[in-house]
Amino acid sequence: MKVCKFGGTSVASAQQIKKVAAIVRNDPGRRIVVVSAPGKRFPGDVKVTDMLIELGHTSLAGQPTDAQLEQIVARYAEIAEGLHLDPAFIDSIKLDLLDRLAEDQTNEELYMDQIKASGEDNSAKLIAAYFVSFGLPAAYLNPREAGLIVNDLPERAQALPEAYERLGALRNNEKILVFPGFFGFTADGTLRTFERGGSDITGSILAAAVNAELYENFTDVDCVFAANPHIIQNPVEIESMTYREMRELAYAGFAVFHDEALMPAFKASVPVCIKNTNHPSAPGTMIVAERDHNKRPVTGISADSGFSTLYVSKYLMNREIGFGRKLLQILEDEEISYEHIPSGIDNLSVIIRSHQLTPEKEARIIQRIKTELHADDVHIRSDFSMVVLVGEGMNNTKGLAARAASAIARTGTNIEMINQGSSEVSLVFGVLKQDETKILKELYKEFFEVALVK
Repeated sequence: MKVCKFGGTSVASAQQIKKVAAIVRNDPGRRIVVVSAPGKRFPGDVKVTDMLIELGHTSLAGQPTDAQLEQIVARYAEIAEGLHLDPAFIDSIKLDLLDRLAEDQTNEELYMDQIKASGEDNSAKLIAAYFVSFGLPAAYLNPREAGLIVNDLPERAQALPEAYERLGALRNNEKILVFPGFFGFTADGTLRTFERGGSDITGSILAAAVNAELYENFTDVDCVFAANPHIIQNPVEIESMTYREMRELAYAGFAVFHDEALMPAFKASVPVCIKNTNHPSAPGTMIVAERDHNKRPVTGISADSGFSTLYVSKYLMNREIGFGRKLLQILEDEEISYEHIPSGIDNLSVIIRSHQLTPEKEARIIQRIKTELHADDVHIRSDFSMVVLVGEGMNNTKGLAARAASAIARTGTNIEMINQGSSEVSLVFGVLKQDETKILKELYKEFFEVALVK
């Protein structure tokens, strides 16, 4: 039994959905199909999820939503007409959206969740209807009826242990189940969405729950590449990688797979395959627990921007018991999480995602650290990128960090921060955002092009 998930570009048009149906029909093992909301049909197009977010904000602002509503319905109508579905189907989508807009707006987060979730929900209903017309024994399945139970606010949405028990029963269903991604329900029936890209998470939860033979994640690329193909021309294709490697690369900007989605599959030892809806015969990239990492120590190189650094200096900081805990408590009070904490004996830096900061938060954090921790120097700098080398083979490779540092030095840029976790699967360099692209190119040349020449 296989669980397969189709992303936004795979269900963006009638033509794409026909490809999805052909892929599902081609393998009887594909019995659970998770779908996203319709994505971009062409460069510059707008995703349905983005349209829904705008619709929800307009409704919350008390402004007219008629034009935006019709625009969203028109997208589904175009798909339905291309699939020759009953026009009455579009009326049901419009009524569904109107019902959602009329929901209680007291909790804006939950209101927006149920508006956003309509993208995946109506996509699943439409695709299930087409599968049936296509001759496939399919049925739409609502996450609440299936038992995808998630936790309550204020924590981010995650599937509870009992969800896996309930969803496991789907293995015995003989139909092809079309399941909307991105959301689940709390025990009292409140809809909550996962983080953006959450359809990957839904697919992974289902694959783990039914103990699938394979979790196939269909997107618009043949495989995962060793570097961003928009920056590196014809980068090396990755045939296989471990869960840890994919997790590190996804964290650092590889948009092909949501980083949080790996955990359920990893815990259940379900292999994951990244495949292309437009080229389904391509082998794709397999994500597994173990692989042969003797051929190349570095599997991939990635970079992500949008980081800030909180720099704190205090003489004899290393001898002050509880200093780190108190510092992190200040960040927790501001509802800020951290990414890395490289440190010296008298100073440390806390790397933070910039979107969590506001000028007001920055001022409060700096003032509290000065007042409560009596720091000698505190300041925040922004516009950093994290460039990450990832590979299971890095652990046993001598001189790798030196090679990376030398490659960066050749670009004439400065390394602001270096961090390596105890697992030694990744090596992180903090650099200025303006230097990110040339550093990425030089690192790729060092670890991939030079290796090919040798």
